[in-house]
Amino acid sequence: MAAKDGPQLAELVHRSLPFTIHGVKWVPGTARFVVLGSRPRGTGVLQVYDLDGLELQQVAQAEQPHSLQCGSFGASAAADAHLAVGTQAGQLRLLDVARLDAGPLFSVQAHAGNVNALDAFGGQSTGCGPPVIATAGKDGGVRVWDPRQPDVPAAAFLPAAGPPPASSSAAGGAGAGGGGGASDCWCVAVGNSYNQMERCLLAGYQNGDIKMFDLRAARVRWESNVGKGVCGVQFDRRDIAMNKFVVTCLESQLCLFEARTQHPRHGFAAHTQRLAASEGREATLWGVHHLPQNRDVFMVCGGDGSLALHKYQYPDQRAVKDEDGEARGVAGSAEVVCERTISCQPVAAFDWSGDKAGAFVAAAFDQTVRVGMASRVATL
Repeated sequence: MAAKDGPQLAELVHRSLPFTIHGVKWVPGTARFVVLGSRPRGTGVLQVYDLDGLELQQVAQAEQPHSLQCGSFGASAAADAHLAVGTQAGQLRLLDVARLDAGPLFSVQAHAGNVNALDAFGGQSTGCGPPVIATAGKDGGVRVWDPRQPDVPAAAFLPAAGPPPASSSAAGGAGAGGGGGASDCWCVAVGNSYNQMERCLLAGYQNGDIKMFDLRAARVRWESNVGKGVCGVQFDRRDIAMNKFVVTCLESQLCLFEARTQHPRHGFAAHTQRLAASEGREATLWGVHHLPQNRDVFMVCGGDGSLALHKYQYPDQRAVKDEDGEARGVAGSAEVVCERTISCQPVAAFDWSGDKAGAFVAAAFDQTVRVGMASRVATL
C-alpha cells in the first residue's frame, strides 16, 4: 500500500497542562475523555475534557490525595461513568466521573507501593461474566477485584519469596525495583472472557517474565520469559476465546503470541521483532493498544515520543503438528503501517475511541494531551 493511499496519523488539537500525565481514557459513549496524573507536590489530579469540534473544554476537575497512576472504565455499566483508578500509595479507587465532588464510591488498599497498572472488563458486555478490575503492583502482586464487593480481592497471585531481581532499566512510571525480593509487575490485561465462566489475565514483569493466570481454576496457566522488561501487554480482544496477544518491552522489543493453540510443552508460539530505531530513539515500548473496531490493528507507544500503527500479518498456517502429533501454534508478524513523532518525551498514555474508529487521545511526559486521528483505518 502506497503511503499516500494508506492510513496517516494526524494531530487535531492539543493542550498543555500543569501536571504530569499518567493516563487518558475516553468516557464511553461520549466525546469526553479524562486525564489523570500527579501534581509536583505528589497529589493526584483528574480532569474531564469535552471535545467540541476542534476545541477542548474542561468540564470537571477533582484533586486526589495521592498521585493517580492508571485508570479504566472497563468495569463500569454502560449507563454509568465509573472510573477505576490506581494510586501511587497502592490504593484502588472507584470514582463517579459525573459526580467527582461526591468522593470515591470505594477505596481499598490494593498493593504495597504503586499500583503500576490496571485493566477492567465486564461492565458493558453481556454473557462475558461479572465485572472485574485487575491491578498490578510494585510489590510484584496481581489482584482481582469485584467492584460490587470490593472489601477483599476476589483473587490474588502473589510472588514467591526470593532474592531481589537483577536491576534493569525501568519504564519510568512503572518504578524500578520491586518490593522485597519481588520483581515489579508492570502491566496486566484481561481476556479470554467469552462466556460466564472463562477468564484469563496476562501479567508482565520487570524481569521479563510474562504469566497467564486462569481465573476460573485460580492457577498459573502458562509462563515464559521474553528477556526484556515487559512494559505493556494486551489481548487483541477481551470478549472472545483468546486469539493472540502482544507484548511490548524495553529495548524496542515487540513480541507477538499466537494464543489459539497451547502446546503441552512449548506453550504459545511467539514471534519477536524490534522496531527500527531512529537516531537517538529511547528504546522502551511503553504500551500496546488494539483498535476496538479491528483486532488486527494496534498502536505501539514509543519512548522517543512516537506512535507506530501496526497491522498483524497472519501466517499461512496458524498451527502445525509436531513429531508427536501435538498441535503447535505458528505466530505471525506485524508491519508498521504509519508512524508519527508527537513529542520529544515518552508517550506514556494512549486510548482509542470506542465510538469513532481511528480517533485517539494520547499524552507524553511533556505534560501535553493530544487528540488525534488515524485516517483510513477501515482500509486495513
